[in-house]
Amino acid sequence: MPTYTGINHLAMVTADMDRTVRFWRDLLGMHLVGGLGSKGYRHYFFEISDRDMIAFFEWSGAEPIPEKDHGVPFKGPVAFDHIAFGVTDDDALWVLKDRLEAAGFWVSEVMDHGFIHSIYTFDPNHIPIEFSAPVAEVDLRQKPRMRDRRPTATALEGAAPQAGKWPPVARATPKADRVVYPGEGTLFADDDGRD
Repeated sequence: MPTYTGINHLAMVTADMDRTVRFWRDLLGMHLVGGLGSKGYRHYFFEISDRDMIAFFEWSGAEPIPEKDHGVPFKGPVAFDHIAFGVTDDDALWVLKDRLEAAGFWVSEVMDHGFIHSIYTFDPNHIPIEFSAPVAEVDLRQKPRMRDRRPTATALEGAAPQAGKWPPVARATPKADRVVYPGEGTLFADDDGRD
């Protein structure tokens, strides 16, 4: 199995990159660490942590998604519910809540979920966002807990990956056949002095 290092980036969409940069960089304090663009689109990356980023494509004609309350069931096409960002502690939640409210954004009250405390809001694209601070005494990564009253049979197999549930690889790609094709991001490797 591979070793995962976090979320390299979540890729979202906006029709207004300037407003998106103002929100994610200037209001939330995430560094704008990369930007690509050509006719018809832009793709900008914001640093969440030393391993995780969120990125936005700017596409002309894109429209914000309808606001949907976090965690409320929905019928119809859907891809995800909300993005939850971890913060260090409850003080960070209050700082974010105060900043967002001062900027005119709706923010929920601080909610106690047992293992985290959270606030909820929406970015300018109506993307539902949660900010969560850990509760020190309850670490689900160190001690997984299944509290579903009617868990699925697969979930009851345990927290660890189960071997033999998928077909094995019949033939691994030989190193001599592994090819990496260039994408637009190869521009980041160029030292053209435009930083």
